[in-house]
Amino acid sequence: MKFGLEIQQLLSKKINLMTELAFLLTSHNRKDKTYECLISLYNSNIPDNIKFDVFLVDDGSNDGTYDLVTTNFPDVVLINGTGQLYWAGGMRLAWNNAISTKKYNAFILINDDVILSEDFLFLFLNTDSFSKNKFQKSGIYSATTVSRINNNVTYSGNRIISNGLRLTSKRINPKNIPQAIDTVNANILWVDASVVNEIGILDKRFKHGIADYDYALRAKKANFPVLLTMGIGGYCENDKKSPNLNKSIINRIEYLKSPTGYSYYEYIYYLKKHYPLTLPYTIFSLWFKTIFPNTWNYFKSISND
Repeated sequence: MKFGLEIQQLLSKKINLMTELAFLLTSHNRKDKTYECLISLYNSNIPDNIKFDVFLVDDGSNDGTYDLVTTNFPDVVLINGTGQLYWAGGMRLAWNNAISTKKYNAFILINDDVILSEDFLFLFLNTDSFSKNKFQKSGIYSATTVSRINNNVTYSGNRIISNGLRLTSKRINPKNIPQAIDTVNANILWVDASVVNEIGILDKRFKHGIADYDYALRAKKANFPVLLTMGIGGYCENDKKSPNLNKSIINRIEYLKSPTGYSYYEYIYYLKKHYPLTLPYTIFSLWFKTIFPNTWNYFKSISND
């Protein structure tokens, strides 16, 4: 979504306190996507009164990511990872480096496979103005991404619905006004410094996914606004892969426990923190669909009819 020049100027004047931003990214062996993401960031419209630094964790890449970034983006603060950090670990490392550098007004988390829209920052500035007017404080704001292939929404924010025993998640699509949400996708995420000062950064118990969901719920419990911005913040394909049902049960159990699979141990920890009553059903369902995936899918298809 593009804002006209007059609106950009108005927003930049209204939010002149937000002068120092830290952009946080982590990457592992996908230099072409990382390059495109950084190009879109540096080509985006950023008001003159806003200064920013970029912190990128190169988590043990062997595809030339380090050389590509240092050659083409000399201003990026490039941090070496161990190669075993995954998304949440890489983001924590970038975040901690930013915190130790200076006092930033806000932190913007970006997945390195996102192509940012030119005016993505104004979505956040607008939402921050909205949040201050309505709630008298800043918070965390998620921006929606869409597919460049079909323009469908790929990541945004969610509202969690619980009947006490099980959870369902409803994805929220952007409207012409910021909307309250329960959990965020941190593909493009603004976190105000006041949130970090009170609740810290991503929980170290999470290796990969779920960390952003947990962070949003922690922010809500601390009475910070958690909002979805209006408009489209960028482009990103949905890269979530379903388990291969034809693999052996050992492979399926590995997927169950993998940080890039069902993240069993991290998810159980997440539920204990936020939705403990749903644990029995969740544990049963995770193991059932791992051991008997075809039966699970059959009953699921019946229930959806």
